[in-house]
Amino acid sequence: MKRITVPDIVARKGKEKITSLTAYDYITARILDEGGVDIILVGDSASMVMQGNESTIPITMDEMIYHTRMVSRAVRRALVVGDMPFGSYQESISEGVRNAIRFMKEGGAHAVKVEGGMEVVDLVERLTSFGIPVMGHIGLMPQRVHQLGGYKLVRDEGMVEVAKALEEAGVFAIVLEKVPVDIARRITESVSIPTIGIGAGPHVDGQVLVFHDIVGLSGMKLKFVRQYVDGYAIFLDAVRRFVEDVKEGLFPSEEESYG
Repeated sequence: MKRITVPDIVARKGKEKITSLTAYDYITARILDEGGVDIILVGDSASMVMQGNESTIPITMDEMIYHTRMVSRAVRRALVVGDMPFGSYQESISEGVRNAIRFMKEGGAHAVKVEGGMEVVDLVERLTSFGIPVMGHIGLMPQRVHQLGGYKLVRDEGMVEVAKALEEAGVFAIVLEKVPVDIARRITESVSIPTIGIGAGPHVDGQVLVFHDIVGLSGMKLKFVRQYVDGYAIFLDAVRRFVEDVKEGLFPSEEESYG
């Protein structure tokens, strides 16, 4: 099984749609990898999905390394991208470099993702100069939810120039989150690297979603998410049946026992 690399992802621009989902643990990463997902993002969304926080802000660098390490152990094919959490690169470029290196050395990631526009260009240049692949992220930036006043659609014509600047700085792909379809299309046509949309319409080079959303485990009902199965109901039914079988003495049977 051939490992997907950063150059492989870049080469798919305009040729083949790119798929990406989030994973925060070994089993989920195995499922995504076997399912053919191209990029597995160890997102800081783990703060909300796995920890129950109201935003991505509380999750720490150590916790992100923990999740990334589990995911990396499972993956044999997909490109693993570690999401730089809030506070891991804002103070200084040196801090950002140090934490990106941790993602690769301790977490086993193949690349990192950084939220931001012009203010992260210098960081991107430094990281890529050291051989650390970087994925950009513009549009809605969840780490700035308090500044933005919520998870709102971002209509900013200036994002086209920001995307060009990030490409010039060295990012190999750019996530466009909650960006209007027309702007997402213009950004995609303006850069030679792939754009990965989440709530940015169909005219991008790929799509990324939170795994727990598409399998119905998160409880989130979002316009841009297609739920493929009601996993919550399936798991709840299994737990209830287990409880009922144990209470009624139906589990374990003689065949399911040692003796």
